Amino acid sequence: MIFILSGAGLSAESGLKTFRDHDGLWENFDVMEVCSVEGWQADRQKVTQFYNARRADLADKRPNRAHQVLAELQNRYGDRLFHATQNVDDLMERAGGDSTVHLHGTLRDLRCESCGEVFAIGYRPQQPTDRCPACASANLRHNVVMFGEAAPNYRFIGPALANCDLFVAIGTSGQVLDIASFAQNAAASLYLNPKREPYGAHLSDGATMIDSFFTHTIFKGATEGIEEAAAIMEDYLKRAAE
Repeated sequence: MIFILSGAGLSAESGLKTFRDHDGLWENFDVMEVCSVEGWQADRQKVTQFYNARRADLADKRPNRAHQVLAELQNRYGDRLFHATQNVDDLMERAGGDSTVHLHGTLRDLRCESCGEVFAIGYRPQQPTDRCPACASANLRHNVVMFGEAAPNYRFIGPALANCDLFVAIGTSGQVLDIASFAQNAAASLYLNPKREPYGAHLSDGATMIDSFFTHTIFKGATEGIEEAAAIMEDYLKRAAE
């Protein structure tokens, strides 16, 4: 089985800003005010407006070639390929990759804090008049995991690593999840990213680089390198089937 973990670099070429871009959301917002439990408790309206804006920004974005290729692989190989993404957008689904697991939640959904129901609202803003379809509560929030709270879908990572023959990291710096250790635990590994990343954001020049833990490396953007990455993945799947 192949375990694919994707990050912001997968969707960046579709025009979605990332927190770590030089012109990204980190510069426009204090992230702890809009993406943390503390920020949510301090100013729910500000956080809601932040996610409303992100939802609206997503509306006109389109899947890129990397999304499409991954969706094609998912549909072709079924449960022999497991894709978990750190992204909260719906571009994989719009590309046809309906089996993608969202580790950090989903931007187009709301979650009821009273009963836990998750339901879609599309790309529109959350309104004070919104009600939970299950319990009619108005106690609603965005369905994106915030700093300071657990990510329930992380439960899928351990089993995926235990059963994978090839671990693939696409468009992630490894600052949120320790992809270097994931690569070491897999029989083989592939890293697709446009640049080399240090193992640990605090490390200086000359530090160990994340790619040194991977069997295969492709230093290209997601859309430029996806065909090469897909060829490697398909080769592993075909050999495993022999």
